[in-house]
Amino acid sequence: MDNCIFCKIANGEIPAATLYEDEDFRVILDLNPAAKGHALILPKMHAGDLFELPDETAARALVLAKKIAVKLKEGLHADGINVIQNNGEAAGQTVFHFHVHLIPRYAGDTVNVTWKPGTLTDSDRDEILSLF
Repeated sequence: MDNCIFCKIANGEIPAATLYEDEDFRVILDLNPAAKGHALILPKMHAGDLFELPDETAARALVLAKKIAVKLKEGLHADGINVIQNNGEAAGQTVFHFHVHLIPRYAGDTVNVTWKPGTLTDSDRDEILSLF
């Protein structure tokens, strides 16, 4: 897409702090990090979200997430890593180019990637199970 900021970054048209690059992906440091080491995995091919991404590319993105997360966790002495991928505005997606957030987590940090657990009702369970 001509106006996609992540396409431009992934394909080197806009400079970024690149942690990793291959023929299909670029991994960059987020300019607005939630925590030290917050990185984004960007495919060079445009896909608006996970649902538009070819299965093979989606699988490779997760393998790459593991590879980069290990380096970040070990190198920055993080206590954990959030691997986050949002799809759609209601899910928190703000740039409509598939991307994966890798957010190193440190004991006592103020990053808030949580939710209040609900209860699985029998009717919700039955409805959802019927989809499969």
